[in-house]
Amino acid sequence: MTPDPGTGGHEATREAAPAPAHLGTHDSGFAFRWAYGNPEAPFTIVEFGDFECPYCGAAKPVLSELIDKSEGQVRLVWRHFPLFEPHPYALTAALAAEAAGHQGAFWPMAKLLFKNQMQLDDASIVRYGEQLGLDTTSLVGEPAQRFAEAVRTDYQDGIDAGVHGTPTLFINGEPYTDAVTVTDLRDTMGLSRTKKSWFRR
Repeated sequence: MTPDPGTGGHEATREAAPAPAHLGTHDSGFAFRWAYGNPEAPFTIVEFGDFECPYCGAAKPVLSELIDKSEGQVRLVWRHFPLFEPHPYALTAALAAEAAGHQGAFWPMAKLLFKNQMQLDDASIVRYGEQLGLDTTSLVGEPAQRFAEAVRTDYQDGIDAGVHGTPTLFINGEPYTDAVTVTDLRDTMGLSRTKKSWFRR
């Protein structure tokens, strides 16, 4: 069973220093290929996630709201961590998202995958690709396997970073273990303060 990200936090709220994240041992550029939000944001949330994971599905609108209302202070970087055993379609979905990303539609495909977590079979993914106007021949089956190395790299980086379940979040490279809520995430990053105060520390 996928661990609940809303449990096991510290008693005191941690603050993440505004600095660039470099999570990932292979290629720092590779690690940031699927980023959402201001590229120059002082805070980067790296999410190791699984498109079939219900907790990732629940975290999606929270993270979107956080970034959309952060006035450019936060961005999200997605890393694949498909949990193969409990989620039989997680890898299929990850490959489809990669394939869509190489057609400029990673985030639109991710939105559809999360919205339809109970329908991630090949036929459904092809249908999502058609909705997005993509070349669907690369989304599933053997053609999608050319994106497997990208998923494996993300997964191995997650293992190296101590990831066990999804979603696992890192803020500027530091593990985040409190509840995945807009309020708790903002508090951890000090976003309730004025912008000027972030840079005085």
